Amino acid sequence: MNEFEILLQKAGYSVAEAATQLGYSEGHIYRWKRGEEPVREAALKALRLTVQGLQPSLREGSFTFIDLFAGIGGLRRAMESVGGRCVFTSEWDRFSQQTYDANYSDNRPIAGDISKIEAEDIPVHDVLVAGFPCQPFSIAGVSKKNALGRAHGFDDETQGTLFFDVLRILKHHRPAAFMLENVKNLRSHDKGRTFEVIMRKLRDELGYFVPDPQVIDAAHFLPQHRERVVIVGFRKEVPFNFDDVQLPQRGALRMRDILHPENGSEDPEGHFTTGNDATVNPKYILSDKLWGYLQNYAAKHKAKGNGFGFGLVDGDSISRTLSARYYKDGSEILVSRGVGKNPRKLTPRECARLMGYPENFRIPVSDTQAYRQFGNSVAIPVFAEVARVMAPHIHALKGNQNRSEKL
Repeated sequence: MNEFEILLQKAGYSVAEAATQLGYSEGHIYRWKRGEEPVREAALKALRLTVQGLQPSLREGSFTFIDLFAGIGGLRRAMESVGGRCVFTSEWDRFSQQTYDANYSDNRPIAGDISKIEAEDIPVHDVLVAGFPCQPFSIAGVSKKNALGRAHGFDDETQGTLFFDVLRILKHHRPAAFMLENVKNLRSHDKGRTFEVIMRKLRDELGYFVPDPQVIDAAHFLPQHRERVVIVGFRKEVPFNFDDVQLPQRGALRMRDILHPENGSEDPEGHFTTGNDATVNPKYILSDKLWGYLQNYAAKHKAKGNGFGFGLVDGDSISRTLSARYYKDGSEILVSRGVGKNPRKLTPRECARLMGYPENFRIPVSDTQAYRQFGNSVAIPVFAEVARVMAPHIHALKGNQNRSEKL
């Protein structure tokens, strides 16, 4: 990747946007990205200034944190909401890196596979956050691996053991606190033995104070039923209590709060919405063939007494859980367009809203990759609220650490 392509990525520009902002043709932009001709110095200078302007303020955050298995930065946003400053990011997927880079201009590279990074090469930090890979523990992941005759949980050599990279970094750096996220089923995987190992490692072997983890439903904050287990820990015992986490009334927000209004009250965006009224692009409407298949599939399973089928929503609904497979057919969350009309999929922008990302969050990747990324993300408001309750205890432990170092 040449400098021009890196700068484009950090600026979050598409080729068309770069052409408009820099004053050159799209043909020039494509050739410069591919390294087929020298980049005009004026274009490079303009891009450097743009990226420099996106850099976060140099003022110190109230505490530092590292973002592991970062995805597109959901846990980062939670920690930044209470004054945290990210000093290290690890994410192996190149498309997630692209989205992360477009939204967080750290002026430092994103580290790749965490299992290949030595703990001593990671900066000193006050908090570790990680949404460690959940496939070995999730219901869908376990079922798939069982069907294939493959090991799962801590016996899975490709993903299950990545939790131990979290452990070795905690052991080396001894940060004041950590926040971990995973699927609800982590607690019951392998009849509870997997979760027992996790707790024993964190509490007994590393000596962290770990309050009983909690499962929180994002429906308290967003119009989506999404249960995730939240694990927090502190270097010493502190009066942290999950009871202090303030959960708004479940269902206060409904799908109308995240759907495109299609009435001209928002500007058209890319290929998501078009025209003066910013109506949803027809490309998101299900074809007759796909809609017929999903209806027949649902009817077949209903006749067998199974609960499988599509999830149809309207403005008053709370949706099912957005998953990383949403790009395939969108069946878990289909937006009704009225009687006699085929429903549509959510646009990537609506998926971003459903996960709590702000309107200015850039989506520089294809729809397929965007659906995967938002489906794998955390619901930001859930973890921002947990971070709010954690913050005073982080400060207290950080202060104690600083005093002990002076002594």
